[in-house]
Amino acid sequence: MRPLFTPWRKKYLERVDEETQTCIFCAAAQAADPRERWVLFRGRWNLIMLNLYPYSNGHMMIAPLTHWASPTEASPEALTEMALWIPVVLEVLHEAYRPHGFNLGMNLGRCAGAGFADHYHLHVLPRWEGDTNFMATVAGTRLIPEDIPTTFDRLRPLLEARLGRR
Repeated sequence: MRPLFTPWRKKYLERVDEETQTCIFCAAAQAADPRERWVLFRGRWNLIMLNLYPYSNGHMMIAPLTHWASPTEASPEALTEMALWIPVVLEVLHEAYRPHGFNLGMNLGRCAGAGFADHYHLHVLPRWEGDTNFMATVAGTRLIPEDIPTTFDRLRPLLEARLGRR
């Protein structure tokens, strides 16, 4: 297998939030304006936010509000809320984008590929048949046809309708 080098992601993976000197999930949890950190929904124990370096349109992450490195550290309430949100997130993404499938997963620990190894989070990615096209194969580039603000405006009302306004 050929490696695909993504040096543009290195800055993202190694950074902390410049303003708060904390991780992106903690900064998102503290943000007064949801659009400032692309927080689609905030619950009692978790938040749902967009990935700023998406692998597909609608790539979102569910993260606890508390800075826990692993689900083994999390409270039962936080774990339950996250689990209950999964089918809702899938429904919203299906309604908004009509994907053919989904990838869901966590990378726990830096060696497992976690960009933010100290704050666990669940990735939810919509997928389509053939979504790895010639650009990914030939040019090592992934095409994302929708920008983050448009994705935010599309998904936030759908999540609020299902999970309630906060």
